[in-house]
Amino acid sequence: MKRLISLVFAGLIASTAIAQGADTPMEDPLFLPADMADLSAFQWKKRPVLVFANSENDPAYVAQMEYLRDREEELRLRDVIVLTDTDPAARSALRLRMRPRGFMLVLVDKEGQIELRKPFPWDVREITRSIDKMPLRQREIRERKANDRALSE
Repeated sequence: MKRLISLVFAGLIASTAIAQGADTPMEDPLFLPADMADLSAFQWKKRPVLVFANSENDPAYVAQMEYLRDREEELRLRDVIVLTDTDPAARSALRLRMRPRGFMLVLVDKEGQIELRKPFPWDVREITRSIDKMPLRQREIRERKANDRALSE
């Protein structure tokens, strides 16, 4: 009987742990391949940063990815998703739309509009400055400050 009760409690504890794990939100991936047909899945949710190159070994691509990986938290804070495409032979829909020539960085806002294109690697500090100047980001900052004030009162 004691063994049965022990098994029941062990099962309850295990199921509770599993349920708690299911409630814990998984962190969204920051880096994804740019293999989607368009960016509509990210509209109003994320700010896509597209990084195109003709090869994963392109020095500009390598440098850009290092810049991005070094300051991931700043990108997450601004709802950035990094989409990469290093295979021009695949002729992905996004590559055909953006028409990069060699390396190219593209910043797209939450509305789906292209904000900037750069033919060379760009530091995260410069990317985040550009994002912080966007009207929607300015509104997000104001709303966050208002929420922080409301919580502190």
